[in-house]
This record gives sequence, C-alpha cells and structure tokens, in this order.
Amino acid sequence: MKFRLATPTPQELALTGVTALWGGTFLVLHLAMQHSGPLFFVGVRFLMAAFMVACLAGRHMAGVTRREIRSGFIIGIALSVGYVFQSAGLQFVSSSRSAFITALYVPLVPLFQWAILRKPPHFMSWIGIGLAFAGLIALAGPEALNLTFSHGDLLTVLAACAVASEIVLISLFAQGVDSRRITVCQLAGGGLFALLLMPIMGEHVPAFSWIWVACAAALGSLSALVQLVMNWAQKSVPPSKAAIIYAGEPVWGGLVGWIAGDQLPATTLLGAGLIVCGVLASEMRPRWLVRKQQHLTENG
Repeated sequence: MKFRLATPTPQELALTGVTALWGGTFLVLHLAMQHSGPLFFVGVRFLMAAFMVACLAGRHMAGVTRREIRSGFIIGIALSVGYVFQSAGLQFVSSSRSAFITALYVPLVPLFQWAILRKPPHFMSWIGIGLAFAGLIALAGPEALNLTFSHGDLLTVLAACAVASEIVLISLFAQGVDSRRITVCQLAGGGLFALLLMPIMGEHVPAFSWIWVACAAALGSLSALVQLVMNWAQKSVPPSKAAIIYAGEPVWGGLVGWIAGDQLPATTLLGAGLIVCGVLASEMRPRWLVRKQQHLTENG
C-alpha cells in the first residue's frame, strides 16, 4: 500500500512549537505550587495573560463583539475547569496516573468533534490517535494501569473532558472572529472563573511572594502566546489532528528533563516514539483513499 505524506502546514508547525513550550513549564509550575494555591495561581496567571494580549491588540479591542465575549468566556471556563480539576485530582493520585488519565482527551477529542461539529475524523487520524494514546500510556508507566477507581481519578477524568471540550470549542468558535480579541476574552473569563471558585473551594489568598509573582508572569506570557496561536491555528487544523500534536507535550517535557540531566527509561523512549509515529500516521494518506475521495468529489 502506497502512502502520501502530507506536508505540515504553518498552522500545524505553530501548534507543534507551542506544545514544545508547554513541555518545558513543569519545573516552573512545580515551584509556583509551593507558594500559592492552584485556583489563585491560575486566576492571576490568566488575568496577566489577558492584559498582555489586550495590550498587544491595542485599538483592535475597541471592536470586540458580543459573540467574541460569549465564545471567549465559554472557552475560558473549559480551560479553567481543566486546570482546576487536574490540580484537585493531583492531591489524591500520583503524577504518572494523572498523566495517564488526563491523556484520555486524545481519544475523547474526535468523539466530541463528531458529536458537536458533525465532522468524523479521517481514517488515518484514528490510527494516529491510537498510536499517540498508546504512547501516552507508556509514558505514564505501569502504576497508571492500576484499574482501581478513586475520587482523585474521577476529578482527573473530568479534567480530561474539559481539555477535550476546550480543543473542540476553539475550533467551533474560531471562525469569523478576531483571534486577539477572543483570546483576551477566554483568558479573562478563565481567570475570573478560577478566582470566583476560591471561596467555594476554601482556598485563601497566599502571602505575597516574588516567586509566585515571577512564575505567574512567566507562565502568563506563555499562556498569552499559546492561546493566541491555538485560536489562530485551529481555524484550519481539525480538532482530532490538534489533539495528536498536543499529545507530544510530555515528549518535549522529557527532552527538557534529559537536557537537565534526567535519565530516560525505556518506557519513556517507547512512548515518545509512539507519539511521533502517531503524528506521522495522521499526516499519511493512502493513495487508494485519496483516489476514492477524488472520485467521489468529481462525481458528487
């Protein structure tokens, strides 16, 4: 069987770039959590990011529409819920198990895409999704395969659902809006939502520390860049393909750790290889499928 390998688009390359940046944030986030609660930190980080993008947008913010505000806040809530549930789940489960359960967003995205957008993923996308998910399981390690189900597991499953929802919602609302304005709205909405949850969840404002301020500013800058790129790129990149690209986050995180001196076990290398194969598989198009699609188009 002959395959044609599709050339990555600038949008796909941009998503790969922000995924690589994501992979290098674990050390900063770990340091921040020693000085601040998750809700407060997420709220401050997102509001800082919203301010940065608003400054970048400048006079373009004057044209913000109700649709952009409404859509941005919906995406922002999904974004914030994902962070909140994952942080809450980490109080009860190990990081490896959390990584495995959160990885459920990879197979969930095409299902949500099919249900919400009425767009079934391409055949090769399903193969890529399967390979990427297998890679994420390998990265999580054997502990994550424990089949018992706890309160922390449920919270992390909800986080995975929120992440999958965010990816699909961005594709749903990205068309016909200004990427800068909707980014400001979703970051502001997510930040405010996290701060409003603080009294409900019993979290208090932490003591002032330049450490959490610096971490929030650094990750806020990253969030501003990442959300801008996602809102721009996912106007043309399908949610299922975006999910496969995002699955490379732990690969980049492992690479950063390796550069810093960490030893990478065989399962990590296997997982990284499977994720890379998943990305490549999603770009492949069997020639017989291409010819069949062309035939259907010509006779449609």
